[in-house]
Amino acid sequence: MVVLDGSYGEGGGQILRSVLALSTITGRPVRVENIRARRPNPGLQAQHLSAVKAAAMLCRAQVHGAALGATTLTFIPQGPPAPGTYTIDVGTARAGGSAGSVTLILQAILLPLAYAPGTSRVTLRGGTHVPWSPPFHYVRDVLLPCLARMGLRAEIHLERWGWYPAGGGEITLDVHGPLAGQGLYRLQPLTLTERGPLRRLWGWAAVSNLPLEIARRMAARANRLLREAGLPDEVEAIQVESPGPGAGIFLIAEYAHVRAGASAYGKKGLPAEKVAEEAVADLVAFHRTSAAVDPHLADQLILPLALASGASRFTTSRITAHLLTSIWVACHFVGDRFEVLGEEGEPGEVRVRPAEEALHA
Repeated sequence: MVVLDGSYGEGGGQILRSVLALSTITGRPVRVENIRARRPNPGLQAQHLSAVKAAAMLCRAQVHGAALGATTLTFIPQGPPAPGTYTIDVGTARAGGSAGSVTLILQAILLPLAYAPGTSRVTLRGGTHVPWSPPFHYVRDVLLPCLARMGLRAEIHLERWGWYPAGGGEITLDVHGPLAGQGLYRLQPLTLTERGPLRRLWGWAAVSNLPLEIARRMAARANRLLREAGLPDEVEAIQVESPGPGAGIFLIAEYAHVRAGASAYGKKGLPAEKVAEEAVADLVAFHRTSAAVDPHLADQLILPLALASGASRFTTSRITAHLLTSIWVACHFVGDRFEVLGEEGEPGEVRVRPAEEALHA
């Protein structure tokens, strides 16, 4: 059994999601202690509990400690991940509902479903655009295109927006695993050290159950700042359907070899222009570096690169605690294959040695 301290590094739910994905794929039982110990509300919350239940469905796992507020969890897979049709509703995990992020739940099940023999469809209900998690558009337009280069075939569709705190959003995820007779599934290694020239930059300033003028102000400010930075200005103001009120801006930059993204959310008392400024500043800061991978994508690449058999490497504009924590978790399952060149908070490079080299290291 792999035993991990959930308070290590950034000490949040990322450790749990990474452990669930790797345990489901490898079949190794795990126990996570001190779950989210560094958070103001430690232990399993609705989103984390939903991720546990979702991963358990895929591999018929025996689970001990799956309860709201639990700080220790044992997860024992009873078989390889199975393809199928699944529904996960974060709102049912807690009385009164929840806007827990569905894209974070996706981090626990996407890779296991890629290893399941056949096609799977997952319906995820909850928060689709909430703070402290990748928005739907980032997953669709940045993460999945990058993983497609490694051979992972998946599509994601937005059925309904879900903002914090009302939630109620819905996405569908289709994952195409290997078919019978195709042999053992393998993710391909990845080299991303140069992003190439910028081809396009676009985005959306969106509101739900609020005046469209708020979205127009966000879009106007974002487009002005992008022009001043010498970048394309194609941010569109849109009104979208959702059970609750919400506002946010979502930017996507497409380079020759990779995409990057940035986002920011409105809240009561925060001017629309300030929301736009936050997102643009994040994207412009990345654009002014020579790195290939933005800091949001970097930590999400660690698990797929750990499962790829060959050597990989990428440069990132900022080494984050999330990145270092993801590497720490992955090493418990695949050995010490990672090398990080650079200091936390600074630009750097991540290198991944082939699996066979790790065995002889």
